[in-house]
Amino acid sequence: MMERLKIVSKERTERLAWLAKIELTEEEKVKFTEQLNKILDSAKLLEEVDVGGIDPTFHAIEVTNDLRDDVEEDSMDRKDALANAAKTKDGYFVAPKIV
Repeated sequence: MMERLKIVSKERTERLAWLAKIELTEEEKVKFTEQLNKILDSAKLLEEVDVGGIDPTFHAIEVTNDLRDDVEEDSMDRKDALANAAKTKDGYFVAPKIV
């Protein structure tokens, strides 16, 4: 088994908690630091796997897209499309300004 690395420090855990806007007790900081290090140790084991001669793949199983034919159809009537809108103006949806 490989040597256990301490990749995540308690200070790094505190910083992550601050970025996530969560408050941690001292006990939780210690616990989460240990858990994060265990997770990273597990991921580090993957570097030891010999993948020589294995073709790269994006999916473990074959993936195919079942798409329908692109057939032009009549659109919904504008009046029906706007029927449940909270606000409309001149035949268009009105939404709050975001920028």
